[in-house]
Amino acid sequence: MRYGIFADVHSNLDALEAVIHAYKKGAIDKYLCAGDVVGYGANPKECVEQVKMLTMVTVAGNHDWASVNLFATDYFNLFAREAVSWTAHNLDEQSRYFLEHLGLIYKNEDLTMVHGTLDDPQDFNYLTGDYIVAKTFALLKTNTCFVGHTHVAEIFIQDKDNRIYYQGGNHIVIKEENKYIINVGSVGQPRDGNPQAAYCIYDTDTKIVQIKRINYDIQTARKKIIARGLPRFLGERLLVGR
Repeated sequence: MRYGIFADVHSNLDALEAVIHAYKKGAIDKYLCAGDVVGYGANPKECVEQVKMLTMVTVAGNHDWASVNLFATDYFNLFAREAVSWTAHNLDEQSRYFLEHLGLIYKNEDLTMVHGTLDDPQDFNYLTGDYIVAKTFALLKTNTCFVGHTHVAEIFIQDKDNRIYYQGGNHIVIKEENKYIINVGSVGQPRDGNPQAAYCIYDTDTKIVQIKRINYDIQTARKKIIARGLPRFLGERLLVGR
């Protein structure tokens, strides 16, 4: 089975279309989205429609639920709150229904998927720090868990002796004796200093996970954000991947 797993599209249709085009060359069997289809970008309806048609399962992100009044924006920064408000007013009925009915956790025989953490997933905590990572490993029943939320691709490993460590890079071979938490990065708003869209492929036959990057028309995405009245900062940050 070859899974195409991605997250944090954030209404960036230009990035999403580039990722879908790349996936179509990769013989993907099933697509999964680890949340935040909307927020920040200029094409929420279009991104929902694309993700809805493409994926087998999408889990809820904080922006997804916030845009349909299922999650408070108290801890969001000013730009994020403005984007949530704008998005809420620019969703159609079908998009709202889709976002309202997203679950928090998905699990099958191959993997688990959540936007933030398995511990209190409805709070959308960031998977940062040894203590929080350990709590998700303790709740993980499969040997791989795919997440998003931080917009930074990274891999955490728990070995058979319960030692937890971090591995950089964009390629890993899954070993049965270990557990893995894999952040697939962000399609629509990377924050690791690389403005290219990020996406992931997991091949369960070869046990290989790859996090890939692809160029897209960033200038068009930026101009649409500004033209549609969203904060200019949200467009400018796409240029630098921050």
